[in-house]
Amino acid sequence: MAITVAELVAEPQLGLTLLAGTAGRDNRVTWAHTSDLPRLWEWVTGGELMMTNGLSIPADAAGQVALAEALMDSGASALAIGEKMHAPPLLPEFLEACDRLPLPLINIPYPLPFIAIARSVAESSLLEESRRLRQTARVYDLLRTAGASEDHWQSLVQRLATELDAELFVVDHRCLHPWHPDGQALPVFLADEWAPLCGQVSLAGKNFQWHRVRGHHVLTMDIPTHANALLVVLPRSEPHPDAVVLLHAATVLGLQLSRIVLSLEGRHRLAGEFLLQAIDGRLGTAEMESRLTAFDVPAQAFMVASIAADDGELLANVHIELWRHGVSAASLRRNNRLHVVIPADVADDVLVHCAGSGAAMGISAPATVAGIQRALQESLWALGSARANKLGLARYAQGPSWLGLTGFEEGTALVRRLLGPIFEYEQSQEGDLTITLRTYLDSQRSWQKTAAALFAHRQTIIYRIRKIGELTGLDMGETSTVAQLWFALQIHEAMRR
Repeated sequence: MAITVAELVAEPQLGLTLLAGTAGRDNRVTWAHTSDLPRLWEWVTGGELMMTNGLSIPADAAGQVALAEALMDSGASALAIGEKMHAPPLLPEFLEACDRLPLPLINIPYPLPFIAIARSVAESSLLEESRRLRQTARVYDLLRTAGASEDHWQSLVQRLATELDAELFVVDHRCLHPWHPDGQALPVFLADEWAPLCGQVSLAGKNFQWHRVRGHHVLTMDIPTHANALLVVLPRSEPHPDAVVLLHAATVLGLQLSRIVLSLEGRHRLAGEFLLQAIDGRLGTAEMESRLTAFDVPAQAFMVASIAADDGELLANVHIELWRHGVSAASLRRNNRLHVVIPADVADDVLVHCAGSGAAMGISAPATVAGIQRALQESLWALGSARANKLGLARYAQGPSWLGLTGFEEGTALVRRLLGPIFEYEQSQEGDLTITLRTYLDSQRSWQKTAAALFAHRQTIIYRIRKIGELTGLDMGETSTVAQLWFALQIHEAMRR
């Protein structure tokens, strides 16, 4: 085992003196580290004896007390100050704080070199290093014996917790939700303490960060391979789990999460292929029911959510976020939108949370497999309403109207009446009338700007706009005509599957 503060002070060749914090004499010292930087506690990973020549010690009482509290919160075993060097007078408030915490405060006699203390700690840690190596091997063996399925996640976490003699929680530091749907939630005292810090770097941001929360030592660690995954460690006893072993434990958990995500991506691809066939009408009702049920989505009570974001990369992990929050789903990404089939009883706040703050979402009315194509049209209409009204989520036939129309049937009829002749012409003739019309309206009806945007001659643009007027029977010089065509284009773009 690692040497204790009392054992280190008792070594006669060192001549160390315990000035305060005697109640912490049984603290285990895993390493001895020298630093003279102002924020001494930032170099603590847990269990260190921090040695300083005094430059790190503030001159005022409040600063000295804050230093003692920060070192204790960070998990330092003790603080040692070189005698007759650069330390200011150690004030009574500082000594009282060390006794209260307790933080052992050690005097290093002049001219004892700090390296002598470090050597004593290192020599006493040789047996501890052998124990660490054996424990690290056992940690990686737990990964070898764990299954790749997501069902084995909590079993792995519990076995690691037993090995480390600590409670382990893997959460998303942005919201503190468990990273895995079967994962344990944080204890209430931690969730209450950290809720105001959600998403802030102060809750993570480095490999080790010790916290002192309501009398408990708590360690937070980033999990490699998953940017927002945070490992929270609550030691059950002294000494605390070894920092190096904890690093390996975090790596093991990261590797297991990667295995699970790889499995989910295969499932995601199968779901996309199924939805593509279902939306295109290539599957019968019985087959759709069977395959949708295989994705744990009820075939007789689901809804379709269509999600869009200015940054398309935000959509890449929505299916993972839904899985993490216990939402069964089958999803398909198409035309820069993500279409997701989910159970009809999923709450709006869960969907908004999983999609992220930069996304807009439209939700269909509850549907059955026979109406999956209609449900998709409803979700697209609701998405258009959400984006037009700057909402995070809109439900079909609920909330504000869109373009003064009540539903997608009216919108489809408007598109067919105004743009139908253009579509028919483009199918039978070579032409780019639709894109020309869209660019013309986006360019405030400027011939020159439209021609520059489409790399075409100005006369070509004039010909195409006149052709649109001929096909639709509308006067392209009328403001009312422009408004109708703009409405129809907005609907057509929104309803593209």
